[in-house]
Amino acid sequence: MSYDVIVIGSGPGGYVTAIRASQLGFKTAIIEKENLGGICLNWGCIPTKALLKSAQVFEYLNHAKDYGISADNIKADFNAVIKRSRDVADGMSKGIQFLMKKNKIDVIMGTAKVKPGKKVEVKGADGKVTTYDGKHIIIATGARSRQLPNLPQDGKKIIGYREAMSLPKQPKTMVVVGSGAIGVEFAYFYATMGTKVTIVEFMPNIVPVEDEEVSKQLEKSFKKVGIDIMTEASVESVDTKGTDCKVKVKTKVGEIVLDAEVVLSAVGIASNIEGIGLEETGIKTDKGKILTDKFYATNVAGYYAIGDVVGGQALAHVASAEGITCVEKIKGMHVEAIDYNNVPGCTYCQPEIASVGFTEKKAKEAGYTLKVGKFPFMASGKAKAAGAADGFVKLIFDAKYGELLGAHFIGANVTEMIAEAVAIRKLETTGHEIIKTIHPHPTMSEAIMEAAAAAYGEVIHI
Repeated sequence: MSYDVIVIGSGPGGYVTAIRASQLGFKTAIIEKENLGGICLNWGCIPTKALLKSAQVFEYLNHAKDYGISADNIKADFNAVIKRSRDVADGMSKGIQFLMKKNKIDVIMGTAKVKPGKKVEVKGADGKVTTYDGKHIIIATGARSRQLPNLPQDGKKIIGYREAMSLPKQPKTMVVVGSGAIGVEFAYFYATMGTKVTIVEFMPNIVPVEDEEVSKQLEKSFKKVGIDIMTEASVESVDTKGTDCKVKVKTKVGEIVLDAEVVLSAVGIASNIEGIGLEETGIKTDKGKILTDKFYATNVAGYYAIGDVVGGQALAHVASAEGITCVEKIKGMHVEAIDYNNVPGCTYCQPEIASVGFTEKKAKEAGYTLKVGKFPFMASGKAKAAGAADGFVKLIFDAKYGELLGAHFIGANVTEMIAEAVAIRKLETTGHEIIKTIHPHPTMSEAIMEAAAAAYGEVIHI
């Protein structure tokens, strides 16, 4: 069987690429070894949001008194929470099946290997091997939980994100190793559900890619809900022989041992580039990533790669954008290369975090003279009314031209607000133009206008 475009992997990179290829008139197939929608939809972005929503509802109910509501005997059914999350994921996966059908994309189930001569070999569940020809072959095989040698995952006591969202019972104690988005989201979920959680982070701040003020605010909010945080610390070894794990942690002041039922390893991801035929086909890799040009073509004509297997941020929306860019380029359309400095990052614990562009530290290092404006949600009528006054909006401007260099939000629902800052940066809107853009009141989003006004000494409400 031959196709114009064959996509390997059906995560948010792969399935979006396949749909856009089909829209552009290409005869398209997609190959998936497990679940349509990939990790993001089945074991990542989507089901975690369902878990976090349950935790949020539980938290609301436990604080019902703060809102003048009496609610007694509030209990969380851990298994029912997990089931809801799985049901959401299954429903979304069926949605992808529908989209494949609607866009006349052939779905091929099995494990794929690229071969020389623009061929893909697929091994089905029954062991049968079929070869397909593709004029353009796009690798979108994603990534998995990274394993550390001193933290070997056994899926029971030392787990990755996948097991974390479908544990058979709720652990009483948990150590989370790593405080990127995955680590802090699970830390928040389990702590809210009643597990005693300790975060161990190697860097000086939790969520280390974020602006330092955001990290400090999250640390403050997390400590409020009883999460223990150890920074500049590393897990040296885990003894899993007893009922509980003995977690040996090296800190600035010496070694300590923590007891925990479960250890969650959230130390990043590793790209799925092994065993997919790269070597035989001659496709070059470096430091665990496939090398491509800015439109995702590899060094071998007819083969492309997008998403977590290439060098940009390992985010679902980045993979989707890369895939669309890649097939539009194949079609011969006029395409702009992606600006990776204008990609928003979101973390969905409570308070949420959303950011785009330079941190204050990075902007200074790049040599800019800055105007920085902050607006705390403490001064927002909407946030106070919602009982969610933790956090702030912070905007960083280039003092010379008024360009928005970076935006850093922490607070309730801020992941829904960041797109405004991304559009502002894309359109090269200045600080003064933001101040003069009338925002609705009362909303959380007016904090963006107020933060811009704060940067220019014109803020009204603080």
